[in-house]
Amino acid sequence: MKRILAGLALASSAVLMTAVPAQATSADPVKALRKQFVAGHGVRVSETARSLLSGKPNGVTSTTGVYGFGKAGIVASDMRTRVMGGESDKLPTPPRVINVGDRAYAQGGLSSEELPDGKRWVRYAMAGDPRSGGQPLDIFKPEVLKALVTQAKSTKGGTYRGSLPFGTLGKIYGEKVDKRLSEISIGYVLDLNAKGLVTRVRSEYSLDFGMLGKSTSTVDTRYTGWGSKVTIKAPAADEVIDVEDLDGLGADAEVLQEIPDTSLNSLGGIR
Repeated sequence: MKRILAGLALASSAVLMTAVPAQATSADPVKALRKQFVAGHGVRVSETARSLLSGKPNGVTSTTGVYGFGKAGIVASDMRTRVMGGESDKLPTPPRVINVGDRAYAQGGLSSEELPDGKRWVRYAMAGDPRSGGQPLDIFKPEVLKALVTQAKSTKGGTYRGSLPFGTLGKIYGEKVDKRLSEISIGYVLDLNAKGLVTRVRSEYSLDFGMLGKSTSTVDTRYTGWGSKVTIKAPAADEVIDVEDLDGLGADAEVLQEIPDTSLNSLGGIR
């Protein structure tokens, strides 16, 4: 992912989307979430990410897939991403990524160009977060979910509305956030069902890059099938090549050297 120069200024936006009425709930969402962390089970995910640059549409992507749970949270994922009305080879991330254990397997786009015969997947060391997707609010971290509920500025039924600064999220994630980003707020709308489980989370934040324009990102993520049986496996070994092994294949093997991470600084375009 290309980095934005350090001197760019940042500004925030608190615009939120209109919420669909959710069911009232008295269940503790954090307890409800923890009960879902059972090996062999998971949840289905459907996500739409939109961006505006100086008020004009700058891209829409759709991501669908499934997360697999372990005792402490997500341990595996199988996600597909496509450009709405465009070509998936223009994505900053591969069109399909499977995360299993400490490895990520990418297929399609720049991760499949000019691979050796019989190889369909490129294997990477996983960049820490097995979720894969653009949602900056990781509701699978109990601390994040608790903050979204307790710090909401308004609550109606099972819908919670509020905002959190990147800096606050960074402390929860244990991630050091650049000071230029730390005061930027992410507005959110969180929907819970009667069991206290998240059915939808929408986030929005804006960054002002001065002469380059103002960028606004909106991510709408839905969760269905909580507790479904899930099996996520690594691709067949004979179809996989490690990214390091491509170095000696010459210029024809122009694959991604790493899968872009989902750190908060990356979302702000800062390194």
